[in-house]
Amino acid sequence: MIGNTRLSKSTPIVVAGGGGFIGGHLVADLLRQGYTSIRSVDIKPLDEWYQVHRGVKNIAGEEKGDLKNLDNCRRALKGCKGGYVFQLAADMGGMGFIENNKALCMLSVLTNTHMILAAKDEGIDRFFYSSSACVYNADKQTNADVTALKEADAYPAMPEDGYGWEKLFSERMCRHFREDYGLKARVARFHNVYGPFGTWEGGREKAPAAICRKVIAAKQSGKHQIEIWGDGEQTRSFMYISDCLRGIQTLTNSDFIEPINLGSSELVSINQLVSIAENIAGIRLDRSYKLDAPKGVRGRNSDNTLIRKVFAWEPDTRLRDGMQKTYEWIEQEWLAKYGSGKTVSAPKPARSKTASKGKPKPSTNGKHKKPASKGRAKVKAR
Repeated sequence: MIGNTRLSKSTPIVVAGGGGFIGGHLVADLLRQGYTSIRSVDIKPLDEWYQVHRGVKNIAGEEKGDLKNLDNCRRALKGCKGGYVFQLAADMGGMGFIENNKALCMLSVLTNTHMILAAKDEGIDRFFYSSSACVYNADKQTNADVTALKEADAYPAMPEDGYGWEKLFSERMCRHFREDYGLKARVARFHNVYGPFGTWEGGREKAPAAICRKVIAAKQSGKHQIEIWGDGEQTRSFMYISDCLRGIQTLTNSDFIEPINLGSSELVSINQLVSIAENIAGIRLDRSYKLDAPKGVRGRNSDNTLIRKVFAWEPDTRLRDGMQKTYEWIEQEWLAKYGSGKTVSAPKPARSKTASKGKPKPSTNGKHKKPASKGRAKVKAR
């Protein structure tokens, strides 16, 4: 494994959230490295997983894959003493989702608490927890020309309401299980991970995928217009999935015990992100701005001083390069689903299944377990 090449290939490895975007890529990477005892667990039915892999014990669906349930966590980890747990399972999405589903996001604390408790009881050796840049104090993110956020900026605490508070609390849980029980817990704060094999429509997608989809739809329909949430001047950094996988494994196998940023330091505005997608598509679009749409903090970037110091490395995939790969995959999926020359209405923001009547629910559109080019039937646009 990256960071520990001497780890036995038969070491038990459990990927919680293995049916999700990052989890699916992590399982694939571990298989490529030759690991033979991998369990992938997810609440979604198997046909809604982003990637499904052979040679893995896949545990899917609410009955056995809902890790908010402590008994399911214990079953998922049974017999894995001395193994690794990658806790990626969470109910989340892009800004439109987390701003409209704060209670649902907070409920992920059950998953994290029960998974770390089961890991401690089973005698798990290494426990990785995926935190988020949403833990950072909002007062430090009010300017688009933001000073990059260093790890100490999480305190005094004022994280993203709902999702950010849950992540920060679970970081503390990891710390205290390490201090009180000796569990080797490691925490990375992700900064906007993107890439192929993720949600690209339906309301849970993040900005890179949403923008690729909008540009593709505009190109295919011939209506060269795009709606941008906010004024487009809000800034972010975006980390390509391969960098995320390397960071996860390097940190998990290290002796570094504090939360650490895992993100690119390449800051761009949303307008610049749109320009990148336009350049890839070879078109220019008329832009309109939805100023009342969810847009999150004004500016956020990753200060990578610590990760460079500790690991002599930082995520370094150029945004233009990662967007090229992401755009090409989403275009393939879009054409397989809608065909060429179709006009497709924009999806409404996703909400939880417990939302009140008349409110839109999360869509499963855009969740594919294999590339669309492999026999996926086309359906008419609605």
